[in-house]
Amino acid sequence: MKRVLILALAAAVLLSLMGVSMVGAQASGCPEGLFSMMSAELESACSGELAGTVVTMFGPFTDEDEVKFNTSVAEFEGWTGIDIQYTGTKEFEAVVRPTVESGAAPDIIDFPQPGLLKGLVDGGYVIDTDTFLNAEWMQQNYLQSWLDMARIGDISAGIWARFNAKSLVWYPKAAFEAAGYAVPTTWEELIALSDQIVADGGAPWCVGIESGAATGWPATDWMEEFMLRTTSLENYDNWSFPADAASRLPFTSPEVKAAAEQLGALWFAENYVMGGRQAIAGTFFGDAPRPMFDNPPGCYMHKQGNFITSFFPEGAVAGEDYSVFYLPGIDPAYGSPFLVAGDIYAMFNDRPEVRAVMDFFTRGESLKAWLATGGALSPHNDTPLEWYGSELEREIASLVAGATSVRFDGSDLQPGAVGAGSFWKGMTDWISGTVDLDTALAEIDAAWPTE
Repeated sequence: MKRVLILALAAAVLLSLMGVSMVGAQASGCPEGLFSMMSAELESACSGELAGTVVTMFGPFTDEDEVKFNTSVAEFEGWTGIDIQYTGTKEFEAVVRPTVESGAAPDIIDFPQPGLLKGLVDGGYVIDTDTFLNAEWMQQNYLQSWLDMARIGDISAGIWARFNAKSLVWYPKAAFEAAGYAVPTTWEELIALSDQIVADGGAPWCVGIESGAATGWPATDWMEEFMLRTTSLENYDNWSFPADAASRLPFTSPEVKAAAEQLGALWFAENYVMGGRQAIAGTFFGDAPRPMFDNPPGCYMHKQGNFITSFFPEGAVAGEDYSVFYLPGIDPAYGSPFLVAGDIYAMFNDRPEVRAVMDFFTRGESLKAWLATGGALSPHNDTPLEWYGSELEREIASLVAGATSVRFDGSDLQPGAVGAGSFWKGMTDWISGTVDLDTALAEIDAAWPTE
């Protein structure tokens, strides 16, 4: 499988370097005034000067997502005559590094997590986008946090193209309002609401972290939320994605322990979680929110990413049966952070048409068609909310627009032995009461690679 994919990618790159296009080389020209502060290469593309060239891409988009991606770039291809050829695979993590190191790198690679990209940056394979993108434009069209997260080592390693939101609390809208509850906008209001629900005889929260061999991953998301809300972005970065061993913030540090204790204060408070502490580790994460839809609700709040709606009962209607609010910040010193996952596009071959396409991806226009059909959120400031075809995604995008910072899912950035291993297990052991917090944090940290 790896060999076939690498050979296919090599052939695509060879065609690209030869300037061979699979489609017509005509260009209609970009609509006047559509793009501002363009790189020289995007200007050239919009003038039709790069028509007939090919830009190869590789990434994890397959099936419906690959179709949506191709639809989202189709207009640009017509305007410029550049053929963007995307190859998607479900074996992305296994083949991306050998593909690049074999000399068969496509022009642009879509990474679903920056951690996979770091090794290729360290190897000198990745083009610094600061060398051609308009710095003023990037500052204008992205929250600074996105630019910070794109910096790996000494370069800007790519551009953020789409993302998923995690700092979301779902609630049964009709039952919530019937009970007289109001959406909290501060941590103090959230705790007061939780106390009121308990006083009324209900359970504020539904939580489940069971996921087969991956049991514990929802707890790592919660832990990341508390790290963002109780300590600095610098500490979060040094904990989740340290530049080197000297800068790493260990799990045994006071900052990490304090975040875990805040999480424990919420989850382990009497009657706060449906079923109590003992139910958390044994409840499948996809089943956890379903009691919200019981009559009366078994719980009134559930924190999870925007994908969780696919686990809601069939027929549940957004805006009627359920809605969503932002998980408030805790310490005002750390603002209103948002936890995200998403895609960063990195560049591996430096030609004018590749630069033009990368510049196009820094603009909301590159996602317009995808937003209309659903399944993506835009990190670009020039994306109007009305482009979202889903009212729910429009609401989530509005919530993210109010964030003071964003950070990537920490466990997805950490070495696999930790982020997809000891972190999952350690959180599960602590939550289930098998070990105390200090032991759990020490065991998680012990798995961090020493090299």
